[in-house]
Amino acid sequence: MLLDTASLYFRAFFGVPDSFVAPTGEPVNAVRGLLDFIARLVNDYSPTHLACCWDNDWRPQWRVDLLPTYKSHRVVAEVPGPAPDVEEVPDPLNAQIPVIVEVLTALGIPIVGADGYEADDVIGTLATDAGMPVDVVTGDRDLFQLVDDETGVRVLYTARGVSRHEQVTTEVVVAKYSVLPSQYADFATLRGDASDGLPGVAGVGEKTASSLLLKYGDLTAICRAATDPNSDMAAGPRNKILAAADYLDVAPKVVAVVRDL
Repeated sequence: MLLDTASLYFRAFFGVPDSFVAPTGEPVNAVRGLLDFIARLVNDYSPTHLACCWDNDWRPQWRVDLLPTYKSHRVVAEVPGPAPDVEEVPDPLNAQIPVIVEVLTALGIPIVGADGYEADDVIGTLATDAGMPVDVVTGDRDLFQLVDDETGVRVLYTARGVSRHEQVTTEVVVAKYSVLPSQYADFATLRGDASDGLPGVAGVGEKTASSLLLKYGDLTAICRAATDPNSDMAAGPRNKILAAADYLDVAPKVVAVVRDL
């Protein structure tokens, strides 16, 4: 079981009353909520292994260099040099993050991060060729690209809450988006995602994105068809794809989860 830790402690902070305080008076609602989430998940699924995956860099510079809008709306202060920019995090939550680290360490739960990478990339690496079934716990749809029934990778999707999470398999991804998990990163690139600062292709929504992927297979083939005057791509989507050529050159590298750290 791989936890997208920030996704969970943000949810805990906003979902658990701030009446939970330490003896010294500081709020610990995010700490308490995260531990409750972990206890519930462990009790329900009895994982043989458990890791809290960590954002050592929540907005890696190499992704920003490719696409400057990436998560730009969440930056409250730019930091020169290799250190990550400062993310918009409520002060009462920010104060609890060191406590979360201390408590997880005391419990012997590994915190796994990689400098220059997000928790998504750590999860992608650990889930790939794990040699065992993997449950990825997250509220981030981008990780649907990791779902693989053959290797037993599924997502426990917490967007509606940990207690009402959804088990996302290939069947669920296909039913929701009419694409395979292996096509999800291309689908997200085409559709865009305002929460991550991905503009997407103007005029291309979920329906058009899925229909293009159903017909052509992947983004590379879609772009190839758009630039081929003899292809059967209709003028509408062709013009939209061509107009977004610069974005489509870089965005797939931003959206794709790293799987070989």
